[in-house]
Amino acid sequence: MKKICFIFILSFLIAGCHDAEEKPEVKNAPVKNDTLRQVLPPATEYTSPDRSPMDMIYFPADYPLLKMAGNAPALPWARIIYSRPQKQGRKIFGELIKYNEPWRLGANEATELELFSAAVIQNKTVKPGRYIIYCIPQETKWTFILNSNLYSWGLQQNRQKDLQQFDVPAEKNNNPVDFFTIAFEKKSDKSADIIFLWDDVKTKLAVSF
Repeated sequence: MKKICFIFILSFLIAGCHDAEEKPEVKNAPVKNDTLRQVLPPATEYTSPDRSPMDMIYFPADYPLLKMAGNAPALPWARIIYSRPQKQGRKIFGELIKYNEPWRLGANEATELELFSAAVIQNKTVKPGRYIIYCIPQETKWTFILNSNLYSWGLQQNRQKDLQQFDVPAEKNNNPVDFFTIAFEKKSDKSADIIFLWDDVKTKLAVSF
C-alpha cells in the first residue's frame, strides 16, 4: 500500500513540473487590448459635448430629406448654420445680451446665412452667397447685418465688411423659449419669414426668392 502511494505522489510531482515549464515565446502574437488603449489619446483630449449645440435649418424645410425622396429642387433657397445657447433661468435681453451692442445671433462660431440664389430681404436685394448674419438688439427693434467676414469664432466685428442691414420691430412672445431658435416660417414656395426666438422676444426678417 505504501509503495502504491509513493508511486502516485511521484507521478503528481512529475506532472506538476511539466506544467511549470516555461512556454516558448510566440512571435507575432496579437497585441493585448491594454497595450492598444495606451496608444490612444486620453478621453479628456476629445472635444466635450457642447452646451450650445450647432443646428442647421433649410428653406424649404428638411431640404436634404426632400432631395433624397426626389421632391426638392436642385438646390435649396437658403440655409442657416448657428449654435443654440440656453436660457438656464437667466434674463436674456437687456442683461446677458446687452442692448445696443452687436450680438452673433447664437453662440460659438459666427452665425452663417447661405443664399443659393438672389433674394429680397426686407425689400433689399441680396446676391447669392455666404454671409455672417448678426444683429444689434434694442428693446423695441433689432438691426440685422450681413457681413462677409466668414469663418470666425464669436463675432469678430469688422464694420468695413458689412454689406446690408435691416431694421425690424421686436415683439413680445407669450410663450418664452428656452433654447435660442431660428426657423424659416413658410409663406409660399419662394418666400418665408426668418423667425428669431429666445426667452420672451420674437423678431423676423421677410425673405423671398
